[in-house]
Amino acid sequence: QVHLVESGGGMVQAGGSLRLSCAASGRTFGNYAMGWFRQAPGKEREFVTAINWSGADTFYADSVKGRFTISRDNAKNTLYLQMNSLKPEDTAVYYCAVDPRRWATTIYRESSRYDYWGQGTQVTVSS
Repeated sequence: QVHLVESGGGMVQAGGSLRLSCAASGRTFGNYAMGWFRQAPGKEREFVTAINWSGADTFYADSVKGRFTISRDNAKNTLYLQMNSLKPEDTAVYYCAVDPRRWATTIYRESSRYDYWGQGTQVTVSS
């Protein structure tokens, strides 16, 4: 059983920054790729970014590239998402998720590839 808890969401004005965290337990965190997804009201959940088990490889959605940075601290079992230059269209509930394949060499944007999810944290960006 894997337990993921997101934190760090909140309200911010356009152009501002937030840093999300995802604390993981129940699985050797450093062995697995992780991802961030988001879901806005009335929309489907969408991929934001992912990172491989070591942190050496990352992948971003075009909509956040250059503004968001994913990172991980395997010693602290924590995943991060630094969000800069936020836009109103970034408003959503943000979820972290874990890939069940240990030491996978490929990271994926499809949500079906991830087996455990956090409860989400709300990010609201005002114009």
